[in-house]
Amino acid sequence: MKKVISVCGSDGDDAELSDYALQVAEDVGRLVARKGAVLACGGHGGVMQAACKGAKEENGITLGIMPYAKDEANEYIDIAIPTTIGNVRNFLVANAGDAVIAIGGRWGTLNEISYAMISGKPLILIKGTGGCVDKIIDIHLMQNIESKYYIAGSAEEAVEKAFEL
Repeated sequence: MKKVISVCGSDGDDAELSDYALQVAEDVGRLVARKGAVLACGGHGGVMQAACKGAKEENGITLGIMPYAKDEANEYIDIAIPTTIGNVRNFLVANAGDAVIAIGGRWGTLNEISYAMISGKPLILIKGTGGCVDKIIDIHLMQNIESKYYIAGSAEEAVEKAFEL
């Protein structure tokens, strides 16, 4: 059975989403595909689309767990699962993966991070990508929480850690 790595992060309408975060997401997607895993995400734009683009460049398989309908999926999604449950689908995104990699993000990403922590999924936060990920790291929000979370400094480190776990 193939491993599944969930990638969560900012949608394309995030004014704070940096080119660096998008490049990191694309690199994560590329590396996940090279290792033969399926990339799961929320299926929209921004970090999700960049990660899927990277995966497709390496002939990887991408899975989009959509808030409502299949036609919302970005152009790099192979399998779109319509949930009709809106942002509640964040629970499914977090739980679909054997590990979860977070890049940048806002409330939806924070929600997926929380679900990963509650479910005991290995969680990797990529430092320097902005959004809620850097806020969590910078204020040491989770330092006294017993859970499987790790801070990575690059796409390579994040994907290696995801597979190691």
